[in-house]
Amino acid sequence: MELEQINAIERATRYGRAEVLRLGVAVIFIVGIMLYVRSIGADAPNMVMLVAAAMIGGYMAMNIGANDVANNVGPAVGSKALTLAGAIAIAAIFEASGALIAGGDVVSTIKKGIIDPALIGDADTFIWLMIAALLAAALWLNVATYVGAPVSTTHSIVGGVMGAGIAAGGSGIVDWGQFGQIAASWVISPVLGGAIAALSLYLIKRRITYKRDIAQAAKHNVPLFVAIMAWVFSTYLALKGLSKIVEIGLLPAVGLGAIVGAIVWWLTKWLIHRHSAEVENSKAGVDGLFTIPLIFAAALLSFAHGANDVANAVGPLAAINEAVLQGGIASKAAIPSWVLLVGALGIALGLALFGPKLIRTVGSEITELDRMRAFCVAMAAAVTVIVASQLGLPVSSTHIAIGGVFGVGFLREHLKTTYRQKIDEIEAHYAGEDRAKVERVLEEFEEASFEEKGQILQNLKRNNGGTAPISKSDRKGLKKVYRQELVKRSAVFRIVAAWIVTVPLSGLLAAMLFFTIRGMLLP
Repeated sequence: MELEQINAIERATRYGRAEVLRLGVAVIFIVGIMLYVRSIGADAPNMVMLVAAAMIGGYMAMNIGANDVANNVGPAVGSKALTLAGAIAIAAIFEASGALIAGGDVVSTIKKGIIDPALIGDADTFIWLMIAALLAAALWLNVATYVGAPVSTTHSIVGGVMGAGIAAGGSGIVDWGQFGQIAASWVISPVLGGAIAALSLYLIKRRITYKRDIAQAAKHNVPLFVAIMAWVFSTYLALKGLSKIVEIGLLPAVGLGAIVGAIVWWLTKWLIHRHSAEVENSKAGVDGLFTIPLIFAAALLSFAHGANDVANAVGPLAAINEAVLQGGIASKAAIPSWVLLVGALGIALGLALFGPKLIRTVGSEITELDRMRAFCVAMAAAVTVIVASQLGLPVSSTHIAIGGVFGVGFLREHLKTTYRQKIDEIEAHYAGEDRAKVERVLEEFEEASFEEKGQILQNLKRNNGGTAPISKSDRKGLKKVYRQELVKRSAVFRIVAAWIVTVPLSGLLAAMLFFTIRGMLLP
């Protein structure tokens, strides 16, 4: 066989070898969990069920890492503030740190209080229910990751618990009011995230990139935007991460965030002033100023995510551990160190092995992200969670982050279309005149600041007797002609469809698994 043919075969099989390697590492992790759990509780009754639950909990944790963590680092990777390898390393370290340091000593066993554990007949039924819920959520996350759809892990486990709960105790076991709030978050989360991200990007454009002297505007405004982000993230971290270690209210958290923000403002201002000669008077030059804030944002979001969402993997596992060892059903359970470790390592390992696909989806396959846009998405994620939690609104961190990406993309579409309409208004006003004159006017318009552009258009309107050079109906037609699709519609439809089916599909799967497990274990 010729050397070229051998090389072609090797290239064709490289992907398969990589997949086998990833699968092998995941299997070793799962087997290691099973062996360890078996060794620490050899004499306990129902030990087989605890080993099975630990195996599924590890599988769930890996799927959380593969799917959910992409929201934290995807924008930074898409904007090239971080390489894929760098993002995975940062996210893995901070996700595991968040889970281990601030994951908490006690966890709610029934996520979001979706069912009443008091209505479950016995410990065995409760164990079967939780295993079915955990496995259903993990399987759905696995499928969603495979098709490239970032979904809410919280909604997945809620759907699993609800479906298995109905199978075990009927529809009366479900708190339907609580479920209604969760369903509302399908709309609230992406809309809030998208609106805040779009508003943040618009403010950055108005304050910096729409100015004639972009570099000078950046020196004044970038420290302010970075300080606001530091304030928001410090408050977010205090409320969603440190609260697991020490009790902290909203006002102390906001005060702590304000102090951190003031320090960051002074430091950023000093750094930019020191390197002011290196800042180019262009959008690309200013874009680089957001690199370091984005890296910190990815790390802090990962830490807070690990602290909070590790419960999606270890909550049901802690409940099963409590039921097996104590023989009771609890709405809250202590988290043994080995259970927390399974969640932390599983999330980090799942991200490293299977996370790149979703990171690319979030970072580059929905809309093009530069560092300013990615900065706004990260800002929206933190602001929305804080605002929603204080207002008692149910939100999903996944939906917020993806909504933020949608928001900046659709804002770009709107601004591009509007700008093209303004150009047509100028050309319509000077129709029939010397082309060189038109080009000069267009060049002046291009270089003008946002306020100056508005003044130019007002002058054109006055010169036309108070009417716009182009009629309202013509502008509507031009809007359709010049609309640029900067958000990939197929990605939007795929992701939204996955969001809608997450709870019902994971619920149906959990019910089927519960009946299967019960049928296998009943005498």
